[in-house]
Amino acid sequence: MASVRFTVTPTKAEDLPGLSDTSPDLSTRSGARVRFGSRESVNRSDPLSEASGGPTTTASGPGGGGADTPEHSSTDQGDGNSKISSVYINNAHGVDDDDFYDRNLALFEEEMDTRPKVSSLLSRLANYTNLTQGAKEHEEAESIGEKKKASKSPQMGTFMGVYLPCLQNIFGVILFLRLTWVVGTAGVLQALCIVFLCCCCTMLTAISMSAIATNGVVPAGGSYFMISRSLGPEFGGAVGLCFYLGTTFAGAMYILGAIEILLMYIAPKAAIFVEGAAMLNNMRVYGTICLLLMSLLVFVGVKYVNKLASIFLACVIVSIVSIYIGALVSAFKEPDFPVCMLGNRTINGHDFVDGKCQKTVQEQISYTPQGFDANITIIYENSTVVPTILPSHAPEVVEKTTDLWKHFCQSQQLNASCDDYFASNNFSEIKGIPGLASGIISENLWSSYLSKGDVVEKGSLSSSHSSHPASTHQPYVFADITTSFTLLVGIFFPSVTGIMAGSNRSGDLKDAQRSIPIGTILAILTTSIVYLSSVVLFGACIEGVVLRDKFGDSVKGNLVVGTLAWPSPWVIVIGSFFSTCGAGLQSLTGAPRLLQAIAKDNIIPFLRVFGHGKANGEPTWALLLTALIAELGILIASLDLVAPILTMFFLMCYLFVNLACALQTLLRTPNWRPRFSYYHWSLSFLGMIICLALMFISSWYYAIVAMVIAGMIYKYIEYHGAEKEWGDGIRGLSLSAARYALLRLEEGPPHTKNWRPQLLVLLKLDEDAHVKSPRLLTFASQLKAGKGLTIVGTVVSGNFLQSYGEALAAEQTLKHLMDQERVKGFCQCIVAQKPRDGISHMIQSSGLGGMKPNTVVMGWPHAWRQSEDPQSWKTFINTVRVTTAAHLALLVPKNISLFPSNSEPCTEGYIDVWWIVHDGGMLMLLPFLLRQHKVWRKCGMRIFTVAQMEDNSIQMKKDLATFLYHLRIEADVEVVEMHDSDISAYTYERTLMMEQRSQMLRQMRLSKSDREREAQLVKDRNSMLRLTSIGSDDDDDTDGPEQNRAISGGGGGGGGGGGDGSTEHHRRVQMTWTKEKTAQYRATHSGCSTPEGFRDMLSIRPDHSNVRRMHTAVKLNEVIVNKSHDARLVLLNMPGPPRNTEGDENYMEFLEVLTEGLERVLLVRGGGSEVITIYS
Repeated sequence: MASVRFTVTPTKAEDLPGLSDTSPDLSTRSGARVRFGSRESVNRSDPLSEASGGPTTTASGPGGGGADTPEHSSTDQGDGNSKISSVYINNAHGVDDDDFYDRNLALFEEEMDTRPKVSSLLSRLANYTNLTQGAKEHEEAESIGEKKKASKSPQMGTFMGVYLPCLQNIFGVILFLRLTWVVGTAGVLQALCIVFLCCCCTMLTAISMSAIATNGVVPAGGSYFMISRSLGPEFGGAVGLCFYLGTTFAGAMYILGAIEILLMYIAPKAAIFVEGAAMLNNMRVYGTICLLLMSLLVFVGVKYVNKLASIFLACVIVSIVSIYIGALVSAFKEPDFPVCMLGNRTINGHDFVDGKCQKTVQEQISYTPQGFDANITIIYENSTVVPTILPSHAPEVVEKTTDLWKHFCQSQQLNASCDDYFASNNFSEIKGIPGLASGIISENLWSSYLSKGDVVEKGSLSSSHSSHPASTHQPYVFADITTSFTLLVGIFFPSVTGIMAGSNRSGDLKDAQRSIPIGTILAILTTSIVYLSSVVLFGACIEGVVLRDKFGDSVKGNLVVGTLAWPSPWVIVIGSFFSTCGAGLQSLTGAPRLLQAIAKDNIIPFLRVFGHGKANGEPTWALLLTALIAELGILIASLDLVAPILTMFFLMCYLFVNLACALQTLLRTPNWRPRFSYYHWSLSFLGMIICLALMFISSWYYAIVAMVIAGMIYKYIEYHGAEKEWGDGIRGLSLSAARYALLRLEEGPPHTKNWRPQLLVLLKLDEDAHVKSPRLLTFASQLKAGKGLTIVGTVVSGNFLQSYGEALAAEQTLKHLMDQERVKGFCQCIVAQKPRDGISHMIQSSGLGGMKPNTVVMGWPHAWRQSEDPQSWKTFINTVRVTTAAHLALLVPKNISLFPSNSEPCTEGYIDVWWIVHDGGMLMLLPFLLRQHKVWRKCGMRIFTVAQMEDNSIQMKKDLATFLYHLRIEADVEVVEMHDSDISAYTYERTLMMEQRSQMLRQMRLSKSDREREAQLVKDRNSMLRLTSIGSDDDDDTDGPEQNRAISGGGGGGGGGGGDGSTEHHRRVQMTWTKEKTAQYRATHSGCSTPEGFRDMLSIRPDHSNVRRMHTAVKLNEVIVNKSHDARLVLLNMPGPPRNTEGDENYMEFLEVLTEGLERVLLVRGGGSEVITIYS
């Protein structure tokens, strides 16, 4: 590829070649690269320096038109600093000459591929665009940001972007439909407490939210993003779904509020069902129709909803202003809303048509020949009694009954029998709106809670209570539900929600980190002032019985808050209807997007389908689910029952926002640097406490249900959700808790009562990186029953720099196996030149502080006699020595492939313990732990111990039974007596075979023909010798230089060279037989490669100590096989390795003889400390 290099010295613009408009574009030539080497950039519009000399241009390349020479090279003198061109620099091994590699950063060229320059990083951050909420991680977005088209930068400020949306979402249906009722029922003082408590909750939450929102860039869709990234996917998913359900039920509540306004105050005649409780069916029918229409509008396009939002907000503001004006006007002129009272009971204004709040009326009647006059005619039409017309022309006064009479009496006659309360009390009229200056607030200060079916009464009026309770057929105003302080809290709280509206629009804000805190807190202050002042105004202007009249029946069906409005109640009725519809549309718009964000985060698998939508990203499926859930709320049909449901979900969401802020503050995570500084962890905790208190105050059973739902979602995500690492606060809390616990554990060794096996399981991988004995991990899981520390380790042979990839692959293999076996623990993979060194390093370095492994589990070297790998048994013995030196317990399952899997429980049988020596009680504790697992649960336990001739076996059995009783372990006890006996010929023969084989394997490396010939001699000499293949030791099998012997192939240790001595001179072999025998053998034989010398070697008598050890192994094995041949598992003390390394192979033979004939054996070696105690 041709490389063209220009070194340009700028002079006059006309002197510069290639800058004319007709010059070809060099960048379009195939494969050419152009570089301007001067420090001053060349720009057509910039004035060029005239101080320098003429232009010089050099072109280098295979086809450059001539060779470069020093005379033709150029220097850059534009800034006075001489720069030598690349002619003098050998660039043969350099990196491609590209703008990415700056000359000033040549030292860092190697790192440029993985670590970008600061300038490129800053340019990427400058082009950062806010994402759709939860669609992709912002890290991924940065990497593909260059591919995206330049989008229009967001321009919304604090007022339009945060303040007004928060106002619209906070002000809602409760203010217009229920706040007056809350004030009348709870009284002004308790109502102020309710409002203040709820506003405090949202204010503290807003402070916490502002801290989180200003701690970095918040992508669009803020609230869910903030919670999930601060508390992790489990909490984020649980709280996100709670927030979604709260928003969805809020939509149902707003729709129910709109239908209530429509059927109660705008068009009462539109009701399909009119009888009593059937009114709820009207709510269901019209609510479903309204939900369908709203869902259709949202489906068609969100832009229409956003266009209507400002109109709906204007309706809310106009309505609130009209309330304040009406309250002020009422101080000078009270609105005419009379309320009819019978004694101190409120009369329903719908039930008397004539408008007469009296029992009877006096009327004058005059008779004329032409008929009745017009006024008398009207009275006759409205009266229920036809007066007697006298022939006289003089007018007469007649007493008539009113419309109310017929509701309390059996007939319309004056002498009819009537209700006792009706008879003993008179009707009176009071002002429904006494006005601001009336002093009515003194009566409304105190609460007046009612039970369902109670009559709304005015306490200051006198009445006779001699009658029985009022009948529901009488025209009183009744309480429709039983009220209490806690119920009112649950009903009012939704009117302060909506504080997340600003953070949800963070993608549209010019400066989200400034706008969200200011706008949200100002909106909460504004709404809090409006709510608190409204409580006082309502209490000061409106009669108490009217306040407690939820649906305005006493004022002829007017909206109660509308009676105070100026100039007409219709301002509030129409305004509240439209604002409620708008709030419902906003909920139905926001909830599907929230669900789509959760689905796209892919933390809840079964919600994945709701992440899809239309081609433009509209969440169609999520909208469908939202509509179905909202329909459930509408079927409840009562605003007072739906409000506490969404109260729970919103309170839980706010609780976790406060928790997130408090956690991050207390943990002092390095990434916690909020721009909003007016927060404190104590405020967040106070917000948490208030949220929790409000949940249980408003409805304890709803609170429990909401917590159970959130807990189930949390657990589902924990076990089945996708793994996400968002750097959240819960991970930080885990780190802090782990650090604290580890430091506490470091204070001292654990007490015997706290001892439990912390396992280090050593697994071996084959050439294909598959675990050779996966059943070893199964056994470890059965032993742990899923508790405590488990570290699964393996060693990869090689150099760390070259074998790092293999180590990662091995680690993934171990993790996959642990997942299959459901083992909770950690993986550790060590790269070492020799496996024995790697295992030693692992045993020394595994764990941290007080959480270090105290027990090593390793497999038995299978078929070690015939193994192609002569290292296996030497590595095994070395590991036994290392664990002993480290004071760790050791468990070696033999015949591990025969051990039961987790799906093969033992239905019967015994776990036999052969307690030969006491090593801390491991043999007692292990069967107990195994029997906690379902595989071994049904197995009994037998303990055998060995008595010598001098021991009292009967007393031993009693003492052992007492010991087990104090240990609270149930087991059968048996003492086996071993009599002294002579060493049998079998024992002698086994020892001889062992030593002969050991010496054979220790011979120097012979040629293949010699090895085969000598092996044949051994087979001929002793047919019982089981020798399948004879291996040789590798060079790296030596434990020390003192054990290495350089022996020439042709001669013995004395020297004496032969023809092949030169080829065998540098070969070493490990000699583990005694020095005396070696010296004697070398002195009497010129070499062991001759058949005669080898035959003499075979005539050596076996060592006496070996014969004694073999005798013990043979005798013990006979006893164990005799007693435990049918046991499911045999636990046995593992003898320690010999102190002298020369007897290693003999040690392996002893262990083989000891465990011969047993199906499943667990060799146990204690760590030297007591692990079980009889004390409590």
